[in-house]
Amino acid sequence: MLQPKKRKYKKEQKGRIRGNSKKGTRLTRGLYGIKALEPAWISSKQIEAARIAANRYMKREGKLWINIFPDKPATKKPQEVRMGKGKGPVEFWVAVVKPGRILLEVDGVTMKIAKEALRLASQKFSIKTKFISSFFF
Repeated sequence: MLQPKKRKYKKEQKGRIRGNSKKGTRLTRGLYGIKALEPAWISSKQIEAARIAANRYMKREGKLWINIFPDKPATKKPQEVRMGKGKGPVEFWVAVVKPGRILLEVDGVTMKIAKEALRLASQKFSIKTKFISSFFF
């Protein structure tokens, strides 16, 4: 599972996801990619599941780049615990994604294979995504 090696603080506040993504909105490495259309937290498990799904379909032919990294800790309190008594332990790690952010990029395969691989990968995310290509720009 993905998570940062070192952090200054163990826990972080939730925050709010407002506005569109400022960076990471264009394809930089691959010819094809998927773009987020909604704001969300994407967990490290979702990212890993998407990577596996895309690589399996491509049969390790092309190259896949993951443009998001889960660097935000998400905490949870155990079930049936009363209010108060501090913040819960870190349960999982998330990547904060804003609309317009490129999540995955693919190169080295045909458009048909890339489209299907990225469709399978996008099903693992809990947000709406859009297939994009550098040919459309």
